[in-house]
Amino acid sequence: MVVDGGAPTTVSYISNTNPIPADKDDIAMATAMAGEMLGNKVIYMDAGSGARKAITESMIHRVSSMVDIPVIVGGGIRDAEKAYLNCKAGADIIVVGNAIEKDISLIKEIADAVHTAPVKI
Repeated sequence: MVVDGGAPTTVSYISNTNPIPADKDDIAMATAMAGEMLGNKVIYMDAGSGARKAITESMIHRVSSMVDIPVIVGGGIRDAEKAYLNCKAGADIIVVGNAIEKDISLIKEIADAVHTAPVKI
């Protein structure tokens, strides 16, 4: 699922899709539920590389609480705190790219943070 991260993304261009508005948790939830019902084995919520705004914890929570498959979240995660908050909200996997390219020491900080987040059961 492509979520509006505040800037046009390559994935939106290539797929010719409109991102889900960042403030529309219900649309994201319904899209994820439909994906699961259609047989998807994972939900990947992506705001895009270099997103100005990361996906909100409320949207992550809404999606993860309504599906029984893993939820992957990426785009706009620039620090360990945001990675932790995403996991706490229900993300099973965090995808970080651009931030680590700029500061490789973030790998350990983010890994440490996500491993302290509560595990979703």
